[in-house]
Amino acid sequence: MNTTTRVLLVALLCTAAVACSKKVKEEAPVDTGTTAPVTDTAPTTAGAYGPGDLDTDACLRQRTIYFDLDQDVLRPEFQSVVGCHAKYLRDRPSSRMTLEGNADERGSRDYNLGLGERRANAVSSAIQANGGSGSQQTVVSYGEERPTCTQSSEDCWAKNRRVEIIYTAK
Repeated sequence: MNTTTRVLLVALLCTAAVACSKKVKEEAPVDTGTTAPVTDTAPTTAGAYGPGDLDTDACLRQRTIYFDLDQDVLRPEFQSVVGCHAKYLRDRPSSRMTLEGNADERGSRDYNLGLGERRANAVSSAIQANGGSGSQQTVVSYGEERPTCTQSSEDCWAKNRRVEIIYTAK
């Protein structure tokens, strides 16, 4: 048997062994009724975010991250906001978000689409660095196609250089 065939056979056997392995469930302890019931009034997940917090928590309500001109580096003042959204994703594994990257009208269409994607990826990387899962995030770039302000001024352009965090599942 040649070396290539041996390697393929070993790889196939390893794959089959992993696929056939079972996970063992731990059974919950059975209550025999001999102990006094515990009356704990504190929630079991103290400090964990819930779906209602998206509208009430000041940190989670901030869903727009702004960038400097031609930059895709997260500004320091948005680190805490990204941390809050990462914690929400950790606390709510079923939640999903879309990160929509945007750019101002200056630059070519292709450049702005790429810049919007790099900005959204920068926010995604920061969320993952804070413990959020990448599988809960989708990155989209709109470039200059979805401006929030249409005037040709620096103040207006600054509002368009952004990533918006949109929750698609809470």
